[in-house]
Amino acid sequence: MNVETLVKTIGSDFYTGVPDSQLKALCNYLMNTYGIDRMHHIIAANEGNCTAIAAGYYLATGKVPVVYMQNSGEGNIINPVASLLNDKVYAIPVVFIIGWRGEPGIHDEPQHIYQGEVTLRLLEDMGIETFVIGKETTEDELRGIMSGFRSVLANGRDVAFVVRKGALEYSKKVIYKNDNTMKREEIIEHIVKASGEDPVVSTTGKASRELFEIRERNGQSHKYDFLTVGSMGHTSSIALGVAINKPDRRIWCIDGDGAALMHMGAMAVIGANRPKNLVHIVINNSAHETVGGMPTVAGSIDLVAVAKACGYPNAVSVGSFEDLDRELEKAKNLRELSMIEVKCSIGARDDLGRPTTTALENRIQFESFLK
Repeated sequence: MNVETLVKTIGSDFYTGVPDSQLKALCNYLMNTYGIDRMHHIIAANEGNCTAIAAGYYLATGKVPVVYMQNSGEGNIINPVASLLNDKVYAIPVVFIIGWRGEPGIHDEPQHIYQGEVTLRLLEDMGIETFVIGKETTEDELRGIMSGFRSVLANGRDVAFVVRKGALEYSKKVIYKNDNTMKREEIIEHIVKASGEDPVVSTTGKASRELFEIRERNGQSHKYDFLTVGSMGHTSSIALGVAINKPDRRIWCIDGDGAALMHMGAMAVIGANRPKNLVHIVINNSAHETVGGMPTVAGSIDLVAVAKACGYPNAVSVGSFEDLDRELEKAKNLRELSMIEVKCSIGARDDLGRPTTTALENRIQFESFLK
């Protein structure tokens, strides 16, 4: 189905969400049509954030908004759906469009398997009436479903379209880029060299995939690394938990801008605890690259100022490998909490692989290394 058919059938002129590769057709359509226009399209920090933005839009306009996201974000919307949108509370109608990663019977990554199993069940438990869009869904069928959904929305309840892999199409291409020159994989190579045999906790997406392949190329053990393949936004908190309980080990956290934004409160908690053995590196390409490249707001905020305001005694931003190497060595010898923002280009190798070990094997190996 062409994504324009879905948009026209829903009939909303306001979208907010967190990008998803399964919804790439929708994301590209929104960027081509609206770009980042606060009146029509806002890319939020996390799914709960966009649900609340949608509620505010409805309060101000009386019109039904659309929230889009990957099904991994369902956990982030449970609270605002149950205690804000629900018809027993404020009865605020919202249309959700949810990419179904890990659909049973469809091969996917390990972090998506259980989430895929419970996707429809969670929506049902939240009282959200749901329709699954597949490649076989017709325009007439979609119009009929939306007609019924309008009655549900009119009663202050929420509805969802759950989108199967490959169900939506969009012919126009969108190119995402920035003016930075350093490539993420090369940045991680420099971090690996500086970290030596210290433990590394890396964020979800391509960063962890690149870290795994760098270890393979170097002939190094993977025991040094905890690859956070899911739980976007929580990598720095995992690193904090490790750092507090292993005070004699330097812990390196490789984070991304989208992940850091998703749960930015983690930086306040890290700053308040101020572990002297934690180096928090935020690789900032101002994009949700792993799911397609749509922009984050990290290109228009001062992450260094945020870190300092949160209590990080040392925080810097670098845009060259010379500066990166200098700051890595400085952080290594400071024995104080440090944050390094690294300005990064958008893009990765086409042949970038995935970890060949399971998530459980990774956890056991890393845990044994820490002991």
